[in-house]
Amino acid sequence: MPIIQISNLSKAYRLGVINHGMLYKDIQSWWARVRGKEDPNSVIGMHNQEQMDGEDRFWALKDIDFEVNQGDRIGIIGKNGAGKSTLLKILSRVTAPTKGSVKVKGRIASLLEVGTGFHPELTGRENVFLNGAILGMSKQEIRKKFDEIVDFAGIEKFIDTPVKRYSSGMYVRLAFAVAAHLEPEILVVDEVLAVGDAAFQKKAIGKMEDVSNKEGRTVLFVSHNMGVIKNLCSRSVLLQNGEKIFYDKTELTVSKYNQLLRNIRIDEFTDLNNDSYRRGSGHIRITNVLILDNKDHEKTFFQMNDFIRIVISFKAIQNITGAAVYIALRSSNNNEIITSVRHVFNTEKITSGQAGSVCLELNIENIRPGEYPLYLHISEASPLSKRYEVLDDATPPITILNRGKSKFNNFDPSQQYGYFSIPSKIIYSNVKSVK
Repeated sequence: MPIIQISNLSKAYRLGVINHGMLYKDIQSWWARVRGKEDPNSVIGMHNQEQMDGEDRFWALKDIDFEVNQGDRIGIIGKNGAGKSTLLKILSRVTAPTKGSVKVKGRIASLLEVGTGFHPELTGRENVFLNGAILGMSKQEIRKKFDEIVDFAGIEKFIDTPVKRYSSGMYVRLAFAVAAHLEPEILVVDEVLAVGDAAFQKKAIGKMEDVSNKEGRTVLFVSHNMGVIKNLCSRSVLLQNGEKIFYDKTELTVSKYNQLLRNIRIDEFTDLNNDSYRRGSGHIRITNVLILDNKDHEKTFFQMNDFIRIVISFKAIQNITGAAVYIALRSSNNNEIITSVRHVFNTEKITSGQAGSVCLELNIENIRPGEYPLYLHISEASPLSKRYEVLDDATPPITILNRGKSKFNNFDPSQQYGYFSIPSKIIYSNVKSVK
């Protein structure tokens, strides 16, 4: 019997409108929905579906259906705007669905944003009890787990300090510790864990594995980190534009996701008109990125020992003098694996409105097979440089295949290996008997 059952789930938002503008109308509409009656504040002569399909509506989720069994660890993946966080908010009862139903058996503990359920003026100790009560725990349950929570969060010295003085990392450590230790049947975690440092992320993922494997609890986890998703989740859901397009074993779902990304150019993969995807001063705007082989064929799949050419097109928004480009390949844990030397490609003045491009070549010799997100930025030409434009994950990841002559011919992706194969040899060896 499933512990979570989602049927025909949809969520629409009215663009630019928060509510009807009057409290009593909001209550009228809510009460009509509860009784299954027509909304008295709807437009006369139009059916509900017709109203919801108007130009002022945005469908964050559309007809989502899937089930989750007890003890499952489910990953929820998809690019930005796919509907992942909206789905978690509905499951956590933060917001209500427009259509469809969600049936949940058991208590849910949610960690959707840094400091969810915390009051900034209260101390860490007081917020543990407050957050626990919000999650439906008794005071006795919270007291029983209090020492474990504080020890896991690693903030013993600051437990009686108001949380408004905590860093974002301290916030999320304490919030996760409360959610994971107060024995919910279902643990829901958004990308918020990325705020913590690498040691805490590893600790948190280990805890989620324990509550699932040893305690039989269910975990739903949203992340853009495919390495963590593969290690933690047995099954995953792939969302695109609010729709469920795949739900299967995690390896298959991640493969399907990467297959989609391979067919999407940069202007579709990332909304380059949305500044939330960009960092930097904005003096230069990257307009396109091409990943090519040494014959200038566009691709994202390469053999070991191949050369990769990356062409970055840009447009100057403000006048600048000189520019340099920096490129790196990252691991699934967001560590830089291959870092290109910073290249100054222009020392002359570039005026506003001028456009150009720069091509770099990387050698991926001896790097192990896998998927590597691309990080790049354009900066000033001076050594202590201002970053004009920074893009993370701006393209589908570069995939290195386990084929041909390589140090990883017998590579097993289920095992942990280093990222590079370093040539080595034995200088001498001996065995002696010891009396």
